Amino acid sequence: MSDYAGKQQIKLQADWWSKTLAGIFLGLLLSYGLVALFAWFGPDNVNQAISNERALWRVQFNMWLVAPIWMCVLSLVYLFRSGKQAWLKLGFANLVIYGVWMALRSAL
Repeated sequence: MSDYAGKQQIKLQADWWSKTLAGIFLGLLLSYGLVALFAWFGPDNVNQAISNERALWRVQFNMWLVAPIWMCVLSLVYLFRSGKQAWLKLGFANLVIYGVWMALRSAL
């Protein structure tokens, strides 16, 4: 029984450098993509005419939104089994986010 349970355990490889670099580069790119989606299609989006003061607040909010999303991705990247899996899954997530953003943006 314990031998079977031992085989079923998920082993995380310690690819610290690969996972960290994936989190830094692809995590930052992913956070930019998510903020772009929010900026273009969220409340007070770029297509609405708003006052200059409100536009300044919107820009500041979107700018400061990048860091917490990036740090969240960077902290969760160590849960991938390997560095290769981190690069592949974060790369795919980036393709999806930017694909959705480009499709929605071209529909406007």
